[in-house]
Amino acid sequence: MLATLAFPESGDLHAARRQHILRVRSADDLRRALRTARERVLALDLSALDRMLRLDGERGQIELQAAAPWSSVEHYLSERGALTAPGMLASGLPVSVAEAVAENTAGPDGTPMVEHVEAIALVTPDGELRRADRLMNPNLFRLAIGGHGLVGVLYSVTLRVDSMLRAAERVQAPVELDLSPTGGAGGVCRVAEFLVPPEQLERVLAGFKELAAERRIRLQKVIVRKLRPEHETVLCWATREWAGVTLRYWTRPTLGASVHAAEIQRLLLDTVLAHGGSFPIGVAQLATPAQLDACYPKLAEFVAEKRRYDPAERLQNAWYRRVAGSLRGDAFSSQATE
Repeated sequence: MLATLAFPESGDLHAARRQHILRVRSADDLRRALRTARERVLALDLSALDRMLRLDGERGQIELQAAAPWSSVEHYLSERGALTAPGMLASGLPVSVAEAVAENTAGPDGTPMVEHVEAIALVTPDGELRRADRLMNPNLFRLAIGGHGLVGVLYSVTLRVDSMLRAAERVQAPVELDLSPTGGAGGVCRVAEFLVPPEQLERVLAGFKELAAERRIRLQKVIVRKLRPEHETVLCWATREWAGVTLRYWTRPTLGASVHAAEIQRLLLDTVLAHGGSFPIGVAQLATPAQLDACYPKLAEFVAEKRRYDPAERLQNAWYRRVAGSLRGDAFSSQATE
């Protein structure tokens, strides 16, 4: 389950060494936890928030606690005759519903999760339980979906069952391209993700091969998945139809190669950007401030809104610290993560 760290108002990051792990089982537990976070650092264990709450057959909606795994959702719908092909609903998704919503992950057919969400309930940093949808608290809805858990901690999600079932029916297997030469691979395997205009895919792959020859890296495999657009969330990554590209490649097992790993990642991204592409916002730590600004012009707006809901910045995670640091120009935010 996606864990969100809640920091005290003092901003004492060294207190993280003394953090308490708090297991929550209800909305009231969550409210108390966020209020307690004003006094000490907490790591929230949300795994117990995994129950199905209600199935509205007339409206075709299901409400469930946010930590519910997709396997439980499939089982619940199958028992009630709504799902006839278990396994397809969760294709390509993280383990829990909350993770998929917090990241606005693409569903089985490549449609971002926001398209399947009717409403959410979350506890904001002030300790209040708030419900949000496209009519009630719409700004919170647009910020929270794809917001990486930074404007509130999800308690429940209401899904559109018909929308999810259509996505499962339209699922398409990714296309895998083997780029490795004959012979075994060696070194350190690395993975990079990009968003490429489908019509530019061949040119981008050609650019990857040129860069690999120049930098002495060995391409192994490219996995390509069709992704559909959405235009609702503030941190919208699906601005158009994309080819989602996952590149696996090998670098030499030397200290020098590790030091230059970040440079290689950014050069790969430069190749993608030169052909009108982008990258998933969840891997923003790979990008320079200029690349972030080019692909996510609303990122500064998102951070400003996050701070409006959370002035003390008690809700934090590694992704936010890298992104906020990049916007400030902090040196640490430009370092690669291994």
